[in-house]
Amino acid sequence: MSMSKKMVDAINEQIKNEFYSAYMYLAMSAYLADLGLPGFAGWMRIQAKEEVTHANKMYDYVLTRGGKIELKTIDAPPAAWKNPLDVMQAGLAHEQFVTKCINEMSDLAVKEKDHATQIFLAWYVTEQVEEEENFTDLVNALKLIKGEGQGLLMLDRELGARVFVDETQAAE
Repeated sequence: MSMSKKMVDAINEQIKNEFYSAYMYLAMSAYLADLGLPGFAGWMRIQAKEEVTHANKMYDYVLTRGGKIELKTIDAPPAAWKNPLDVMQAGLAHEQFVTKCINEMSDLAVKEKDHATQIFLAWYVTEQVEEEENFTDLVNALKLIKGEGQGLLMLDRELGARVFVDETQAAE
């Protein structure tokens, strides 16, 4: 029932990526809070929480399969961006990177004939479609309102309504 060392190593690397995502989104939250955009800041705090749940789900999976957890060093994220649009574009680019990593892990699971991990990773593949869509929608909205004025304040209010839902629990 155990996984190959290659598979365990890949998931351990992705655990690091998920925790880095949380760090980056917390940094973005702080930057947005400093701009006086509490809705944007809260949205990013929830995004950071989501990433921690994603990492923990992988962590638990590795342990369940008899693998060894090896926590990696997490780099410091940037602390400032040009404006809210730049923040969301950076978030989208990061989610595209995470999608690439998840897809590579899925490919490895197929290559390793690890059917259980293929099924496990399918949730993340689907989740990444949603993650990229969320950031794309925000990038598009910010471009439409030119990132300023009443439109920015309305979007800030809308984003402030987001509540945290641990989707990893619903998937089990």
